Amino acid sequence: MSEYQQQRVAIITASGSGIGAACAKALAAEGFRVSLMSPSDSNIRLANELDGIGRLGSVLDNRDLDALVDTTVKTYGRIDAVVNNMGHGSTAFPPMETLGYDPNFEASPLDPLDSVWRESFDMYLLSVINMARRVTPMMVAQRSGAIVNISSPNALEPRQPYPMSVLRSALHGFTKLYADRYARDNVRMNNLLPGFCENVNFTGRSLQDIPMARPARFEEIASACVFLATDASSYMTGQNLLVDGGANRAVR
Repeated sequence: MSEYQQQRVAIITASGSGIGAACAKALAAEGFRVSLMSPSDSNIRLANELDGIGRLGSVLDNRDLDALVDTTVKTYGRIDAVVNNMGHGSTAFPPMETLGYDPNFEASPLDPLDSVWRESFDMYLLSVINMARRVTPMMVAQRSGAIVNISSPNALEPRQPYPMSVLRSALHGFTKLYADRYARDNVRMNNLLPGFCENVNFTGRSLQDIPMARPARFEEIASACVFLATDASSYMTGQNLLVDGGANRAVR
């Protein structure tokens, strides 16, 4: 038996910076061996710091997903958690003037090209499905596993600058279907919905729209990720955990 097989193992994607890197650090601190992937080599440097695996790759490329999962299993012999962190494709973060309705906002949800919608679908939903196809058999065999999808509050309360976020609602539907099927195998899937984080450019009155009057720190989002990835949330599956400082106004 490998020396690693008694340790928990987590895969984290888009882990070169921001939320992904914070989740990798928090899971490593919790005792996980980590296997990281992102398109930039910053995740390789982080993996070296955490005594884990780091590789270049994209969640949009099935060959990269295959290599990530295969390398993780060959090295550690198991996969206990997956954090599906995703980029934003061709959708840039505009400066945040307000988190509510803006009557002067000019852009239309009809503006994005078909190619942008398709790329966002592949990023937000299909990448999760393709990862699940690769890790679920091992988790079922282990009779344990947790998948955490980093989603967005905008799936619950759409905001004008982020039309692509409506596709995350499809992710939430898939998560429930997956949870219904694999709960019997003690394999769980939940969505983590982080609020606007410290890397967002806030202007105007936008901070006033957050009851806690500040953006989230990356480590705050990572703490919620650890909760969902471990037995601390062992009776929780198919759910959406909102961590946004109270910014969403809809009560659900």
